[in-house]
Amino acid sequence: MNPQPGIGISAVAAWYPEGRSTAEEALAEGLLGPDDLAKLGTRRLPVAEIPPPDAAVEAARTALARAGLDPAALGLVLHAWIYHQGHDFWSPPHYLAHRLGADRAYPLGIQQMCNGGPAALQTAVAWLTAEPGLGHVLVTTADSFCGPGFDRWRGDYGVAYGDAATALLLHPGQRDDDVLHLLAVAGAAAPELESVHRGEDPFSPAPRWHGPTVDVRRPKKAFLAAHGPDRLFDATRECVDRAVRTALDRAGLAPDDPSVRHVLLPRLGRQALEAGYRPAVAFLAGAEVHDLGPDTGHLGAGDTPANLADLTDRRLLAPGEVAVAVSGGAGFTWSAVVVRAPEH
Repeated sequence: MNPQPGIGISAVAAWYPEGRSTAEEALAEGLLGPDDLAKLGTRRLPVAEIPPPDAAVEAARTALARAGLDPAALGLVLHAWIYHQGHDFWSPPHYLAHRLGADRAYPLGIQQMCNGGPAALQTAVAWLTAEPGLGHVLVTTADSFCGPGFDRWRGDYGVAYGDAATALLLHPGQRDDDVLHLLAVAGAAAPELESVHRGEDPFSPAPRWHGPTVDVRRPKKAFLAAHGPDRLFDATRECVDRAVRTALDRAGLAPDDPSVRHVLLPRLGRQALEAGYRPAVAFLAGAEVHDLGPDTGHLGAGDTPANLADLTDRRLLAPGEVAVAVSGGAGFTWSAVVVRAPEH
């Protein structure tokens, strides 16, 4: 198998439910108008009937089966999410480890909002580097944006939310039978923008204190009234540019390296991508830029892992070719993940 230094990804999987909510249905029900849908660019959203941790179990089982790996070989289980996981006072990663039979693994939750997937990957890299004998690391994400607590179509400006779960298996060293080699992860932050999702709301003593549903629009509206939209878009362009350049530098790649073939954008609305993300990656002139979100919507913490799953399932990379997956999350934090298809 010709093991090499670095981090290998032995399997990646995305789980989607069979249920769908379509843009046509949202329009017919008066949830959104034509202009709203045009700004979103979303055609349909996956709708789950099982709780997010069980969806994560399904994604993890698929990844473990693809890798031919016994769950007992897992040394670390990382789970990232942004919304309610089914219990108020409880640890989802421990549930995952228990359900999978990974009883020797250390379960750890990652709370980094929509940038949780890349944050979990970066945490996995740190653990694998610090503990060479750790073995395999499982990284999962899962979210379900169901009512009555969340309105997936109109709970936010410019973003519609779909239900999904993802799983990746990482290990020390890089092998020929890996699906991807992880070359670098880098991030950039603008913590002064934390009020985008806080607005003028006072701190509350319990969830959904300010209303029966999660209303992302209310704090965003307050932020936009005070600062305008350019502040967030400017920060997005600057930080995405910095994260991508840093990740490429860590991977030993120049922006014009011909092996850099694909850029995978987060699964946000069309307007957000056009204003913030596409301009920031335009310097990668030789790469094809992908928006894989119109048929899934935003997947909470799972955009980047889902994009990596599409990258492998669709066989977009030839041997030796490189892709850059970009993500962003409230706070604000942005990340770039650089992967390469094995040479053989």
